[in-house]
Amino acid sequence: NIWPDITTQKRSLCDMAHLLLDHIDIVATMDDAAPNAAPNSGSCGREIADAAILIKDGVIIAVDTHQAMHAMLDTATPAITDLNVMDMRGHIIIPGMVNTHHHLFQNLTRVVPDAQNKSLFGWLQTLYPIWQHLLPEDIYISAAAGLAELALSGCTTSSDHQYLFPNGSRLDNAIEAAGDIGMRFTATRGSMSIGESKGGLPPDILTEPEHSILADCLRVVDEFHDASRHAMTRVALAPCSPFSVSRELMRDTAIMAADKSVGLHTHLAENVEDIEYSLEHFNMRPGDYAEDLGWTGSHVWHAHCVQLNPDEINLFARTGTGVAHCPCSNMRLASGIAPVRQMLDAGVHVGLGVDGSSSSDSGHMLNEARQTMLLQRVIHGADNMTAREALRVATRGGAEVLNRDDIGQIAAGFSADMAIFDRNVIDFSGTQTDPLAALIFCGPVKPRHVMINGQFVVSDFHLASMDMGSLLERHDAAARQLLIRSGY
Repeated sequence: NIWPDITTQKRSLCDMAHLLLDHIDIVATMDDAAPNAAPNSGSCGREIADAAILIKDGVIIAVDTHQAMHAMLDTATPAITDLNVMDMRGHIIIPGMVNTHHHLFQNLTRVVPDAQNKSLFGWLQTLYPIWQHLLPEDIYISAAAGLAELALSGCTTSSDHQYLFPNGSRLDNAIEAAGDIGMRFTATRGSMSIGESKGGLPPDILTEPEHSILADCLRVVDEFHDASRHAMTRVALAPCSPFSVSRELMRDTAIMAADKSVGLHTHLAENVEDIEYSLEHFNMRPGDYAEDLGWTGSHVWHAHCVQLNPDEINLFARTGTGVAHCPCSNMRLASGIAPVRQMLDAGVHVGLGVDGSSSSDSGHMLNEARQTMLLQRVIHGADNMTAREALRVATRGGAEVLNRDDIGQIAAGFSADMAIFDRNVIDFSGTQTDPLAALIFCGPVKPRHVMINGQFVVSDFHLASMDMGSLLERHDAAARQLLIRSGY
């Protein structure tokens, strides 16, 4: 049994050839195997008690019961002679959660008083004048802090929708931060091209010429996108919204994404104002607008989709188009309750997004999963979304939305990304009958350890990849200076 006390020693174990997490109380695999005989195994695939997970070079080699795993190891040819074992009694392991929508730069402007009690359009118009003073180092430090917050909640893969680039900021700044934290990352090159002078919502100073946008989209895809299995960095293209870019930019971006085989992302049907804007300016609903411009398919995912109607839901199901559901932000901005039950029943790929930290004010994935379950119960009844369904949306659902078949499951051949929860905490007290469901019903809890690509990025509830004290000092200074520069 090897369980070093020093974080650097613990992380270095993962660089060795074989690592065995053994005697795990419960592993929720989210795999496609028929559920075992465990009560209420639901939609989490196999739920394995007294489980073991074998890892090599950042990839899961096998997952099974302790007994079956050791029988396999005893007969392995050639014999495994470099096995390091960690005893995981008293722990639950789930696949690392996948965040499908964020605006990391926004965590520098949380709870701004003038924006606290406004809906989407008014909220944006309050914050744009502050965001126009962001610097490249602000993008880096906000991304590092936001990704650290996500990792500490059990998230192992995050997308980020960066749609403004003031004062020389680039997508590169956030990508660098993700590498330093150790987060698996989908960086989306967002854009705004239609400012106030052309009938759009953002100030003109935050918009870019469309030819410059497309040129930089091409640059970041060629420089950073990794299409290989287990890739740590991928790039998608993401015009901000129908009310901040032109039809031509939406169309041209879709053509480029298809040509370069990368993903497409935007905001869609977020609230009633969004629907009204679409009808007034395009004479069609958001779903029709998306379909008309090539914005459906398995490589496409839309954020929010609170106001989708049944026809649009069926369109997304038929085309494999994904949805990033952001319940806390939707409530905070009074956008409404997204029809997640109907989406799931229709076969739409649904994942979770914490959204920007100026609208949800938190980057806790299990909190989003819990709110997803509770909101669907509010409108459909107590038996219409289970804890296991919410947990699946937070993990495998997010992987499907990002069109990845190498994360979101604890299964052979999948990336070694997982959240490890200690049951010996107050949040789990009294949950012996169903500790897996407690992850959603209780808390929200935080994991003891988080592994990404076979590395412990969180260890004993602490960030292991970067000094948190220094990170918070830099973040606090950046937030203060941003407010000073903006005159707030």
